[in-house]
Amino acid sequence: EAGSEDIDILPNGLAFISSGLKYPGIKSFAPDKPGEIFLMDLNEDNPRAVELRISRGFDVASFNPHGISTYVD
Repeated sequence: EAGSEDIDILPNGLAFISSGLKYPGIKSFAPDKPGEIFLMDLNEDNPRAVELRISRGFDVASFNPHGISTYVD
């Protein structure tokens, strides 16, 4: 809804998407909404982004993701 900032796609077709970047001078479509991370399975016939739940104890209110990367071991 507010646009994504970055995406990282794993070799197995899972895509992680960061959204909600707030940066001075850049218009924010949801200035009061914290950032989010979404997961999309590109192997599905009709892929859709699903918001990932962030663990308790993490300061969600100030979450402002800029970029995303993954590490495959």
